[in-house]
Amino acid sequence: MSATAFIEARDFLLRHRTDYDTAVRDFRWPRLDRFNWALDYFDGIGKEADRPALWLVNEDGSEVKLSFREMTARSNQVANYFRSLGVKRGDRMLLMLGNVAPLWECMLAAMKLGAVIIPATTLLTHDDLADRFARGRVRHVIAGAEAAPKFAGLAGDYGRIAVGGAAAGWQRFEDAYDASAAFKPDGVTRASDPLLLYFTSGTTAKPKLVLHSHQSYPVGHLSTMYWLGVRPGDVHLNISSPGWAKHAWSCFFAPWNAGATVFVVNQPRFHARALLDIIVRSGVTTFCAPPTVWRMLIQEDLGSWKVALKEVIGAGEPLNPE
Repeated sequence: MSATAFIEARDFLLRHRTDYDTAVRDFRWPRLDRFNWALDYFDGIGKEADRPALWLVNEDGSEVKLSFREMTARSNQVANYFRSLGVKRGDRMLLMLGNVAPLWECMLAAMKLGAVIIPATTLLTHDDLADRFARGRVRHVIAGAEAAPKFAGLAGDYGRIAVGGAAAGWQRFEDAYDASAAFKPDGVTRASDPLLLYFTSGTTAKPKLVLHSHQSYPVGHLSTMYWLGVRPGDVHLNISSPGWAKHAWSCFFAPWNAGATVFVVNQPRFHARALLDIIVRSGVTTFCAPPTVWRMLIQEDLGSWKVALKEVIGAGEPLNPE
């Protein structure tokens, strides 16, 4: 089994979560040749686990909860659908979605196909997209139907798949759920094969391209799993927007490396009290947020909420001592 070395490394870190010295001294990165995290590892959980893999809670109280088994089946359907639309190994797919279940299904499906994912924030402008198309050599686009007009002036022979509604000239993502839930890969995935192509934020200069492999992100974020303290059965909440690397670290790879639930709260405008209510009601056990969020949370009377949190962390910028 190509995931054996990965699982052994993961289990070592879980066993030594509270013994940092031993973890640092004795941990060894797994040596991998053939490795596809979605097929070799995630689907192994999906064959036997009915516990929640993905749990999305919206501001209006509605929610989506999908098990590991359901995510395996759905991602297989999406992979088969993408294949029917001409997506091939090595094709670059720009993924521009909010925190909706298809985002996670598309990530897994693309990995299974051997396609290269270019995550993109929904805030990108037409000029931003034109730059990503040119430098990223985009072959397919998956975006919310409401974002389709942003692509109207982008010429080229690229596939278009719309999520959450109809858009003229675009395929309907929801048709994927009619595809077979049994997926067979077209070949071997090497650990060194390309997986993710990220554009940096461009804070001080033009955004740069950063290519990650099937080893560097899935395996590399064993360290993120350890640092967050997330363990099997945990409900992990990370405050981050799709399209940025932090979202992949803490809303995808790290929690699922641990076999935990990815928990996401969709708040169009951040509201500290509402977030704390949801954290309590949903039994969130591990929590990661940028210091901006922590500064807003500590303005509340935190003693009024009885949380189940075991591990919390701030990341992304300096955090004031208080």
